[in-house]
This record gives sequence, structure tokens and C-alpha cells, in this order.
Amino acid sequence: MARYDEPHVPDDDRDSTITFTPVRDASASGASGSTVAGAFGWALIVETGPQAGLTYVLADGDTIAGRGANCDIFLGDITVSREHARFSVEDGTLRIQDLSSTNGTYVNGAWADAYALSAGDEVIIGKFHLIVARGNI
Repeated sequence: MARYDEPHVPDDDRDSTITFTPVRDASASGASGSTVAGAFGWALIVETGPQAGLTYVLADGDTIAGRGANCDIFLGDITVSREHARFSVEDGTLRIQDLSSTNGTYVNGAWADAYALSAGDEVIIGKFHLIVARGNI
């Protein structure tokens, strides 16, 4: 039996500090851009940025992304304009339009004022990198 004045020696050589290193599985997150499980048309997956891992399912019609309180997709960072971009779903097609944002909207690394998106495209709005995904309908 150990005395109180003796140093504690663990029974095994396990480290008491627990660390977590995620293993990136593109098929699980949908980051490959091809499909995501679910009965919906289009989705945006936040790949990097303060909300990494979130998925936004887009309904038919317009969806506004920005840091304003009334935006459908809230991207809370100073690099994002209050109303930064509009995603529009119509007749199965997804389009994005920049709303005269300060820092611009980029699709696949190139500045884009308006663009017809496809599954797998990367949209950059401020610090946020969003991957376009397609559901199974």
C-alpha cells in the first residue's frame, strides 16, 4: 500500500491526457461532393471555417447566406458581408449569385458573380469553404 508522501506511480504506462485526432472520411461527411444520404435535392457542407461539419439543406427558391441576423444561412464572421450571396434552386438547378459583397464569392477558387453549381463544387464565402452536395432525389 502506497503512503501519502510517496509519489503515485500508475499501474500501466497509459498517458492520462486524452487526445482526439479525427480521421477524415470523405464518404461519411459527403465532402467528396457526389452525394449525401437523404431525400433532398441540394445541400451545402461546411468543410472549413467556424462551422465546419454543418450541412445546410437547400429548399426550392432563394436562400440568402451572410452574417446578417435575417439570413437563412448564418455565417458569423467579419469576412462575410451581411447579405453575401444568394443560392437559388429552380427546376433542379442550383445557382449562386454574389450580392455585391465586400470580399467576393468564389467557386472552385475563381471569383464568381453568378454561377450554376454542380455537386462537388467548392464555394468560398469569407473564411467558410462550402462543398456542394446532391441528395438522392
